[in-house]
Amino acid sequence: MGLGLGKFQYTKGLHDLGNGGYAWLQPDGGWGWSNAGLIVDSGESFLVDTLFDVPLTRDMLAAMRKAEPKAAAKINTVVNTHHNGDHCNGNECCAGAEIIAHKLAVEGMRHEPPALLAGFLDMAPGLGDLGKYVTQCFGAFDFKGVTQTLPTTTFETELTRHVGSKEIRIMHVGPAHTPGDALVYVPADRTVFTGDILFIEGHPIMWEGPVGNWIDACDKIMAMDVETVVPGHGPITGKNGVKAVRDYLVYVRDEAKKRHDAGLSALDAALDIDMSDYDSWGDGERIVVNVATLYKEFNGDSTPNDAVTLFGQMTEVAKKKGILKV
Repeated sequence: MGLGLGKFQYTKGLHDLGNGGYAWLQPDGGWGWSNAGLIVDSGESFLVDTLFDVPLTRDMLAAMRKAEPKAAAKINTVVNTHHNGDHCNGNECCAGAEIIAHKLAVEGMRHEPPALLAGFLDMAPGLGDLGKYVTQCFGAFDFKGVTQTLPTTTFETELTRHVGSKEIRIMHVGPAHTPGDALVYVPADRTVFTGDILFIEGHPIMWEGPVGNWIDACDKIMAMDVETVVPGHGPITGKNGVKAVRDYLVYVRDEAKKRHDAGLSALDAALDIDMSDYDSWGDGERIVVNVATLYKEFNGDSTPNDAVTLFGQMTEVAKKKGILKV
């Protein structure tokens, strides 16, 4: 039984949510294939996230203009739900718009510009299986064609904007997936855009933590008066999808803690945890990152994760699972 809302197909392109709300979906929801949203009212527009590169973002904006010729002719406001490039690299396509993000998301954008992944891909041919894995994840995107365009407005806790008469609440719930994670809640539409707090039918990836904040973010969504939940990746869902992600986080936390207390290394623990209930979810190799981040939390270690090492370990797990085409 899938977690997508039955009334919405999981197909690439623009999906009308009703009442001036739209979701842009990019199956299969794996690395870089993120979702975005549009909220319109009274001829005004508000964009939730841009995409991983300029061509993808331009295609999305063209579809939005076709659906809403007046409101989407010029995007007034953009919010980036966090700093990962698949949610902000297309910002340059919204010239003149106010671009909003949490202050920690802006810091993350400065530290991880598009050139970083472009350089990694340039090195990939000489990196063996790691290079093949990185190329498999990110080779479809044009990072060299991106001119990083940073947000113009930052916030710390919560920010309210209006599109026409429609209220939009932007709420910081990180650090969780990343330090600057934000939810975008549209009460009048009973809709929330979650960024990467939700990966639906794909393994979430916990770059930051603590896991308690992520679980709390799921609880916050569950407490909202919403029926339409647009995740950062995967099909449009409802509260059943939120609960599934929450259950995943609790399960992985508890299983990792048992193995941590038994003295297993983070990698051995990641390989030992029975994830068979999640075999249908994509990107199963991300368990390596999730357990590594949890171990740091258990140990009170606040040093950043070594992304290159973790990508190397994900490569090995992806080979074992047959995810990596070698």
